[in-house]
Amino acid sequence: MRVYYDDDLDALYLELGDEPPEGVIEATEGVHLDTTSRGKIVGIEILDASKKIDLKTVLSYRLEFDKGLIAQRQHE
Repeated sequence: MRVYYDDDLDALYLELGDEPPEGVIEATEGVHLDTTSRGKIVGIEILDASKKIDLKTVLSYRLEFDKGLIAQRQHE
């Protein structure tokens, strides 16, 4: 998933896949779902984003690693 935010427009876009969107569904005012012709959601656009969600939760991230997997790869 890729996250894009335009602070001038206060618009947030969540790109959920690599497929190009072929249609748009308006879920609610200012929230649009980009879809493929098969109905798969590939993106979410949120206008006036700072008024609708806490941007800190979307624009920050935390990485968690499987320590067992890392140890296993070090021994290979």
